[in-house]
Amino acid sequence: MSIVDLKREGDVFVLQMCAGENRFNGDFVSAVNAALDEVEASGGPAALVTTGEGKFYSNGLDLAWIGQQGDAHGFVREVEGIFARVLGLPMLTAAAINGHAFAAGAMLALAHDYRVMRNDRGYFCLPEIDIDIPFTPGMNALITSRLSGATLRETTLTGARVAAGDAVRMGIVDEAAEENEVLAKAVACVAPHTGKNRATMQAIKGEQHKRALGLLTG
Repeated sequence: MSIVDLKREGDVFVLQMCAGENRFNGDFVSAVNAALDEVEASGGPAALVTTGEGKFYSNGLDLAWIGQQGDAHGFVREVEGIFARVLGLPMLTAAAINGHAFAAGAMLALAHDYRVMRNDRGYFCLPEIDIDIPFTPGMNALITSRLSGATLRETTLTGARVAAGDAVRMGIVDEAAEENEVLAKAVACVAPHTGKNRATMQAIKGEQHKRALGLLTG
């Protein structure tokens, strides 16, 4: 079974993560990067939606796998590279959060332009405070570019698990939807805007997210 399934619905690419909890390990990162390569190499109007399956969008880093590697720092930099690619992609992006989005999975969702979350199951959570793993400068820049004020405090300093209704209220996601509507509503966020000029989109995003992109890739 594929780790990642990339399909195209009209002008919208749908990247579905199909690896169970969709934890970031070597194979998962390679598969996501290959899919993003295909999206970036495409021509004409386009947008990107990512989603998972079942009760997981992504549960974050595969800490057990990383613990067996000789260069954990280098691998985290690879994961940050995926955040940067999505954040700076020269087309609109939406995360269809079908289930739990924890840690690096939550950060991946934040890297998108839009977020739609399933309203009956799953949490958005940045649990690093409770597992004693401080955010890297790049991760912190990404999070603070999307979240602020009380929302930033509650998500990063308490590790709160946030359900969809509260996530909308706190400005973490744009919309909550029934399970069978999450993907369609995420596609609807970006589908009307697939014809935007990619070079212009890239330039605007590059300026808007200059600090986060620099720290994620530097």
